[in-house]
Amino acid sequence: MPQLLDVDDSARTQPGRFRAAWRAAHAPVAGVSPATRRMAYAVQLAVLPSCIWRLPIVFDSEVGLVGRVYPVLLSVLSEAVAFTAFGLIARWGEVFPRWVPLLAGRRVPPTAAVVPAVTGAVILTVMWTTAFVTDFLGVTIRGDAQPADFPGAAGGLESVWYYTCYTPLLLWGPLLGVLAVAYAKRRRVTG
Repeated sequence: MPQLLDVDDSARTQPGRFRAAWRAAHAPVAGVSPATRRMAYAVQLAVLPSCIWRLPIVFDSEVGLVGRVYPVLLSVLSEAVAFTAFGLIARWGEVFPRWVPLLAGRRVPPTAAVVPAVTGAVILTVMWTTAFVTDFLGVTIRGDAQPADFPGAAGGLESVWYYTCYTPLLLWGPLLGVLAVAYAKRRRVTG
């Protein structure tokens, strides 16, 4: 059967710009173990359910503009911050990308990545552990009683859905900490 369209076969095999950017951002450098690479992906996957849980608020007709924009911005910001875990395994975590003014192509000092990563890991671990402990005690982080409409207190499927989406956040800090240690060790050896 004759081809109806003249399609260049090389166009099918060459990745597009988005795919090339994706690969560049996620491709691990030499010395990164498969387990470490999976941890970087796990950080993203640990944050994603809570982002999805927030999004139905956008479609609530009783919520004003700020109440609709806030969950979207919080979800995008959460995923963007979680994405920085890939900097601990990818080339852009060792050499500044060409689009970074004044630093393009220069080596990233290991402490410039390790200190924020370890600090973030500690903050995230303390924050989410505290949030879950206080939640199970039935109080807010300030020690006040939880409001009656708190998602964890709703019971039934709503509570199951809430805990299913938010429990993975307990892994964010520890995973980031392990990635930071692996980055520090790798950079010390190759550095």
